[in-house]
Amino acid sequence: MPKKSTFPSGIKALADYVHSKGLKLGIYSDAGYFTCSKQMPGSLGHEEQDAKTFAEWGIDYLKYDNCNNGGTKPTERYPVMTRALRNAGCSIFFSLCEWGDMHPAEWGALVGNSWRTTNYIHDNWDSMVSRADQNEVYASYARPGGWNDSDMLEVGNGGMSKSEYIVHFSLWAISKAPFLLGCDVRNMTKDTTDIVANQEVVAVNQDSYGVQAKKVRMEGDVEVCAAPLSSYRVAVVLLNRGLLRSPITARWDDIGLSPKTVVEARDLWEHTTLKEKFIGNRTTTIDGHACRMYVLKPIA
Repeated sequence: MPKKSTFPSGIKALADYVHSKGLKLGIYSDAGYFTCSKQMPGSLGHEEQDAKTFAEWGIDYLKYDNCNNGGTKPTERYPVMTRALRNAGCSIFFSLCEWGDMHPAEWGALVGNSWRTTNYIHDNWDSMVSRADQNEVYASYARPGGWNDSDMLEVGNGGMSKSEYIVHFSLWAISKAPFLLGCDVRNMTKDTTDIVANQEVVAVNQDSYGVQAKKVRMEGDVEVCAAPLSSYRVAVVLLNRGLLRSPITARWDDIGLSPKTVVEARDLWEHTTLKEKFIGNRTTTIDGHACRMYVLKPIA
């Protein structure tokens, strides 16, 4: 039941209001006896009842956590809720959150729509890039309808610089990770808004082709990540993980283009189409803990 002091009109009224704005409403539960706070009941043993309630309320998204579960395997507990949601006849995006413990990318597609591939992220550079690394291992499992979830976005929480948050958002975008804002959306700064509302970067994340990026070249502290996009385009992130300014080269034969292909490069953070056309490679010098993100469009 919803907490009366927080939701005096109930969740159904809230869902109706959110839907009237053209938006979706998510809810949180747990594949355990209690949620992680231990203050609220989980859904374990009550999956059919809860799924029916979520459907009646008009819920669009369910994040399903993994705390206080009695030690049973998530591969046993999560499919129970999957069946319950189907029986309820509702179309709810089912987000599995068992922290990557049992490699959910390998079995999650039959159970839900996204699955956490990592443990909790923290608002610092090392935590962020390590979660991106862990998520990339499972890139081949992601596809439309089933996504690798590298945990929520820390953009706007204050633990990283603007350049580091741009790296964070770029990596999550090109890896097609779910965009879950972890900051207080009521008090976002202009820098935060500029990052999370960058429609060109969001469009890469939402591209209909739905292919997660892979690292195609790593040399010391620099790396190139690339993913094919619809309309024969390629998204590329050139990342400098070190502290010193360094040149980074995207080579066509690394990113899936013929070496003789002529491309037009769109810089997604500068919102600029570069005047120069490129053949074979593109080199950019990048500051430490920073990146550049391009969409390359073949023109010849």
